[in-house]
Amino acid sequence: MPASLGRAIALGILLGCTLVHAQAPAIYTCIDSKGRRLTADRPIPECTDREQKELNPSGTIKRKMGPSLTADERALEEEKARKTAEERAREADDKRRDRALLTRYPDKPSHDKQRREALALADGAIASASKNAEDLLAQRKRMDAELEFYNKDPSKIPPKLRRQMEEADSHIDAQKRFVANQVAEKQRINARFDEELVKLKALWGPGAAPTAASPGSAARAAVVRK
Repeated sequence: MPASLGRAIALGILLGCTLVHAQAPAIYTCIDSKGRRLTADRPIPECTDREQKELNPSGTIKRKMGPSLTADERALEEEKARKTAEERAREADDKRRDRALLTRYPDKPSHDKQRREALALADGAIASASKNAEDLLAQRKRMDAELEFYNKDPSKIPPKLRRQMEEADSHIDAQKRFVANQVAEKQRINARFDEELVKLKALWGPGAAPTAASPGSAARAAVVRK
């Protein structure tokens, strides 16, 4: 027999065996609730509540399939998976915020400086509004002095003066509200920086906060960025 013919026969036998295995139906087996061993060419309905095995044509185990879940069980598993995903997303968001916070404030001096600047802006706004209120009050006093001429007959007060008095009162009230809002803003600023400082102390590590140029600060920032 020529060698080429022998190789062709051997190749044909190999391909045939492969095709037989590829076309062989799946074999499923399990032990049902009555203790019977069942076998089928598809998943076995009697064993949906227990483990089934899918076998290779050789009889070895190809895979194991767990019991099918009920609708309620599937809902519980899906809810559990959803909560797990949400928790992982929250953790990832927290890490991103921590990295951003540490990048912005690599040390305590930089955080203190930013606090002072934020408070200075509020103080400047308060000073400006207070000065405006003082000027308005001075104008209002001059109007009060003019009103004395009409004490005996208030009906003769000129409409223009009445309008100016109303506008002055309205502006004075607005400036007072603005000052109160800025005072409250200073409280919010301090509360925010206090909250940040608690977290930053943990990110900076124990001991004194490093300076921005110190190797320790860069090393800790690299750890947090991981």
